[in-house]
Amino acid sequence: MRTRLLPLLIVLMAAVLLALGIPLAASLAAAQQQKVVVDRIDDTARFASLAQFVTDPPKGSRVNTPNERLNTLSRELTKYNGLYGIKAGVFYRETDMAKAPEDWYVPRKGEVRDAFDEAFQSRRSHDPEQVWPWQQERLVVASPVILDGDVIAVVVTDSPTGPMRSKILRGWLVIGAGEIAAMLLALSAALRLTGWVLRPVRVLDATTHDIATGRLKSRVAAAGGPPELRRLARSFNEMADNVEDVLEQQRAFVADASHQLRNPLSALLLRIELLALELPKGNEEIASVRTEGKRLAQVLDDLLDLALAEHVEADLRLTDIGELTAERVASWAPFADDKGVRLVGTCPATTAWADPVALSSALDAVIDNALKFTPEGASVEVEVASNGEVSTIVVTDLGPGLSDEELTRVGDRFWRSPGHQNVKGSGLGLSISRALLAAGGGSIAYAHHEPHGLKVTVSVPRAVPGT
Repeated sequence: MRTRLLPLLIVLMAAVLLALGIPLAASLAAAQQQKVVVDRIDDTARFASLAQFVTDPPKGSRVNTPNERLNTLSRELTKYNGLYGIKAGVFYRETDMAKAPEDWYVPRKGEVRDAFDEAFQSRRSHDPEQVWPWQQERLVVASPVILDGDVIAVVVTDSPTGPMRSKILRGWLVIGAGEIAAMLLALSAALRLTGWVLRPVRVLDATTHDIATGRLKSRVAAAGGPPELRRLARSFNEMADNVEDVLEQQRAFVADASHQLRNPLSALLLRIELLALELPKGNEEIASVRTEGKRLAQVLDDLLDLALAEHVEADLRLTDIGELTAERVASWAPFADDKGVRLVGTCPATTAWADPVALSSALDAVIDNALKFTPEGASVEVEVASNGEVSTIVVTDLGPGLSDEELTRVGDRFWRSPGHQNVKGSGLGLSISRALLAAGGGSIAYAHHEPHGLKVTVSVPRAVPGT
């Protein structure tokens, strides 16, 4: 969840910073250009006042001849051009009064000509378009020279924008550095905020997974976070306590009922045997009653085993799965020989974390089930393997197998395939196996075996469950 929430927060923060930074950068560029334009306006105003002296000297001026006043203007323009690198000149409509450099002129069209024509209409040229750092543009400012209310000439300055663009770029770099610093600060705050908000969610998710995998004692530990999530954690713990109590009551009821029914059932079976002594030998009715009584006793024993399997905690140990499986195969070999079934075990040494007693009981149920449905002359194969994360014990038989629909139900309590109702069993063996394996973090899975039969895979973890 954090990986999905953080990008959203980052995008929103980046959008806010860009929404603030872009107008600020544009404002900075406009301010820098406006400063240069104001300087150029002041310069053109000074040159315009000097140009007026060329035709109308002020009273009391020591410069008496037009040539001397023109030379003074020319020297000022040349000095200005040499000092700042700015082209400057005073132009009549058809010729020039003074300029620097000497080869500069007002072209017939273009930005300089537009500013020149506008100034000759007794208007200072409008503010030039914004020059951005990536544009190799020049800045043109023109002001009229007015004498007795008439425009007699125009002062034009043509400035390079390199220094101005450098200042804009430096300002943008400062803004960019500030944006990056703000982004990093916001990212750090977002990391802490999402961690604070999602910590209870992560704890709740881990606890839910533990409970779903059979560790019913797991509870949500106290953690920080918003009050709503802390309240949710408390409510979840209360719910888990109630569910555990209900399950415990259910297990206790099954165990108590199974235990309490065994004595009356044993007494009933004894009376049946005594009754059988009074009847003729080979009586079919008494044989049927005796068979059903034994089946009922087996169901009660299996129910008690199931209740105990779901209640007891696994005693996990680092176990040699190959050795344990080989022992179970050897134990079932005589039974397989009596049925005429070949039981083959391929059990290389491999270790995993399991409860040896629980795993042995589960393997007994799986192998018993495979031998029960395998016809005489066929074989049952038991193979141990490991893929790095789990160790597996695969039991395959050549029995009739199950349909796709039946595969989804195999292992359910009291469920038996309609085609196997005449085979001895209570329908609880595989349910007990699943409960025993789940207590230790293991699992059991069922699949088709080609050309026919059933493939049962028992998996146990190679690492301690929960680490």
